[in-house]
Amino acid sequence: MHNPKTDWMYRTHPDGSGLNGRGIAWPRGKVLGGSSSINGLLYIRGQAEDYDEWCDLGNPGWDYKSVLPLFRKSEHQARGEDEHHGVGGPLRVSDLRVKRKICDAFIDSAVGLGVPFTRDFNGPEQRGVGYFQTTTDDSGLRCSSSIAFLHPVQHRPNLTILTNTQTQKLLFDKQNRVTGVLVTSTGTQDGEYLLELNDNESSEVILSSGAIGSPQILELSGIGRKSELERLNITPVSLLEGVGENLQDHLQIRSIYEVTTPTLNDEVASLIRRVIMGIQFILSGTGPLTLAASQVGAFANVLDANTNRPDIQFHIQPLSASGKVGSISALDNFSGFTSSVCQLRPESRGRITLKSRNSQESPEISPNYLSTELDQKCVIAAMKFSRRIMESSPISQYIAREVVPGKNIDTDEELLECARRIGESIYHPVGTCKMGPSGDPSAVVDSSLRVRGVTGLRVADCSIMPNLVSGNTNAPAIMIGEKVSELIMGTK
Repeated sequence: MHNPKTDWMYRTHPDGSGLNGRGIAWPRGKVLGGSSSINGLLYIRGQAEDYDEWCDLGNPGWDYKSVLPLFRKSEHQARGEDEHHGVGGPLRVSDLRVKRKICDAFIDSAVGLGVPFTRDFNGPEQRGVGYFQTTTDDSGLRCSSSIAFLHPVQHRPNLTILTNTQTQKLLFDKQNRVTGVLVTSTGTQDGEYLLELNDNESSEVILSSGAIGSPQILELSGIGRKSELERLNITPVSLLEGVGENLQDHLQIRSIYEVTTPTLNDEVASLIRRVIMGIQFILSGTGPLTLAASQVGAFANVLDANTNRPDIQFHIQPLSASGKVGSISALDNFSGFTSSVCQLRPESRGRITLKSRNSQESPEISPNYLSTELDQKCVIAAMKFSRRIMESSPISQYIAREVVPGKNIDTDEELLECARRIGESIYHPVGTCKMGPSGDPSAVVDSSLRVRGVTGLRVADCSIMPNLVSGNTNAPAIMIGEKVSELIMGTK
């Protein structure tokens, strides 16, 4: 992340952020494998209720019973096969290779406050606290969607992979059938090129540019909101008012603590320890270099004590960074520990809008965080619960001081203001090409992911989610890829 060679380096618009006029970074993968090549490696599917709700909104075939086989199909679970997990799939899912006593202490403290211990957030029930599983192989190396799905078939004669190539727009005939893709290449053959579809009725374009890129490409191609197309003098192909709307994301609030035991901050600060970490990884595939972005997770509910459906998620990190994220110098110069918490199903909705007709100019991103009373109540309750855990034994025995927010931040008003001041994306944007039935005026694609008003075009990425899943989005994105493959093969 935060490297322009591999990250699109998006930033939210300050006025549309909902964070007191503060724009924040929205990293997205600018590399084969997309964001799965730069993400935090965590394997989380969300809750069964998430998918059942998609189905209830008028999207048959997207309930959890229907999509569970797709999750299992992709997966090669290191623990073996059961009714919730598969083996033999291309996506490696494994346990963490490093555990720390301070992380164990956080687990014990959460359990003491009523959060049950779990070994599997993707099993029969998500609620619980425990160690994450990650998309890594037996050697501790990243298993991105590119490594899992693309590398094994890259030499097939019917597959051409273009890199250093950016889509400008899609082209359509008079019957609104997609006929080609106009691209710009900055590789060995610089210039503008038209990639034409085969002249048969079964040819299709699958757009998978994510919650930012997919609506941008659609509107540049004439598919979108009437007002936006008119504003930029783009010839309309299909007027769909939902393109770029319904933007949702998880906002994380990171509480930082100075602790009395060494953490990754100390290990990275020492040249000798960095060398030892490298040797440990090379020789045994273990050690701190196999760490995911977070080690421990917790799913709990803070707004309704009468339900077992979690409404918040923790990402626990045996490190802290108050500086520029993405560099070694970002880590604090003390032994740090981070308790990051986010609301799982925010009500707030934002939007993506074009700045110009230039496909290489990033669109305007307005997430509109914390714009509803429910979201504000949840973030306040989440910050309070995070503090309760950290003040409980045994984790409290390791705490030297609360650095952020700081003990002086205590009232609901102060906590909400703090959330607006320090909140950051946890990089799960979805919803801007919403899936829905024909009677839903905000729907961009149908339950087969076909774009409304045109022929031969589908969208398959997290932009099609009607509602944000309750957890990290990499595993659901891969499931959507499995689903569209199934849908396409069923039409051939």
